[in-house]
Amino acid sequence: MASTTRIVKVGSVLVGGGHRPPVQTMWKHPLKADSLDAVEDNVRLLAGLGCGILRFSTPDMEQAELLGALAGRVSMPLVADVHFDWRIALRCMDFPIAKIRVNPGNLGEPWKLKEVAAKAADKGVPIRIGVNAGSLPSDLKDEPDRGKAIVVAAEREVAALDALGFNDVIVSMKASGVEETVRANRLFSERHDLPLHIGVTEAGPLVQGCVRSAVALYALLADGIGDTLRVSLSDSPENEVLAGSEIVALASGKRESADIVSCPRCGRAGFDTHAFTERWRDRIYSIRKPVTVAVMGCVVNGPGEARHADIGITGAGDKVMIFRKGEIARTCAPEDADTVFGEELSRL
Repeated sequence: MASTTRIVKVGSVLVGGGHRPPVQTMWKHPLKADSLDAVEDNVRLLAGLGCGILRFSTPDMEQAELLGALAGRVSMPLVADVHFDWRIALRCMDFPIAKIRVNPGNLGEPWKLKEVAAKAADKGVPIRIGVNAGSLPSDLKDEPDRGKAIVVAAEREVAALDALGFNDVIVSMKASGVEETVRANRLFSERHDLPLHIGVTEAGPLVQGCVRSAVALYALLADGIGDTLRVSLSDSPENEVLAGSEIVALASGKRESADIVSCPRCGRAGFDTHAFTERWRDRIYSIRKPVTVAVMGCVVNGPGEARHADIGITGAGDKVMIFRKGEIARTCAPEDADTVFGEELSRL
């Protein structure tokens, strides 16, 4: 999976050069002054789930000010997503914003890009260029090879910054189709050593979006292409982070957090795996070491089939069993299951 791209520093996170690809997500709502405390708490939750970089849409100066205030309160690198108004990008860089996402071509006059690049260089802030298949320049919209068209559009944006001597750049090229996304990133990686932010844009709701993203991103990562990624879902940031982290773990062959093994449930079920997994999901995935947690619905799938698990839980009749490496460690009543499981989990 190792990439040979140049290294770009995004806050405290190193992107490219073979470093493990950090998982990104995007905040789903406008920031409000009276809810920054809640956002700060949620940023910490996302970090615990494995999020490495968090992007915010920044359409106006009010959002720039609020994002700047938030950036001073959290350690996670925050990214300002700016379009059209170069002054917003300039203002964001007065704060500890880790990266600016901007398309040079939609800022207008070249001198505006020059101002943004000059301040970014002075502040040590990288710029991410983002090209989406749905917003190609007019002369490329009818290009039959959409993957090629995306690359040409990206290369124009890169050239604009290169002409200004600005090289601290990350590039993203996304389409809603898997084949176009994979083709564009493969073509670009053959020509350039810039780190790539990979993802399928507008991938869809949870199930469809996860499948599309997994197919595209695993294929790229397996070829050593991709230095950071986002799974773009019509769903929560938490689910985007969990999906992205799973893809990176599978592509790299190295897991940095807990793995949940749970059965789908059937008529034999003596334990509600669905409800239990939902309650415990975030806490389990916040364990930042490679342990396996099994949630099984009956004794058929319980300790035996999940004997490899570091800890597991299942039920039979009026009893719930907690097991470790296939051996029953404790039994309890169903109403005490969460308490007992929490006690055992804390001992991992």
